[in-house]
Amino acid sequence: VQLQESGPGLVKPSQTLSLTCTVSGGTITTNYYYWNWIRQPPGKGLEWIGRITYSGSTYYSPSLKSRTSISRDTSKNQFTLQLSSVTPEDTAVYYCAARRQSFSKYDYWGQGTQVTVSS
Repeated sequence: VQLQESGPGLVKPSQTLSLTCTVSGGTITTNYYYWNWIRQPPGKGLEWIGRITYSGSTYYSPSLKSRTSISRDTSKNQFTLQLSSVTPEDTAVYYCAARRQSFSKYDYWGQGTQVTVSS
């Protein structure tokens, strides 16, 4: 299974960041898989943003919940992150990653994409 992030590398403050993860070699409806967005700000650790499950349910980090939306397009085997009202603190490398339900280890990762929030 391969994951590939895509989207703009530069977003202006107050705008909405939108990234897509395209999955190949597997399907996002595969039972018991969770499809996640994770980010790493410069000089900091990994931060989980949220996930969409194999059945389409979504869960978000409490600290980002008010600004986050994750959706999917099963016909394209893609899932999408939207983060609204961005600030420079949202500058990070954004990853999509997959793991199985009840397992903490991520089985698959995208290569990551740099997103910078700047005017």
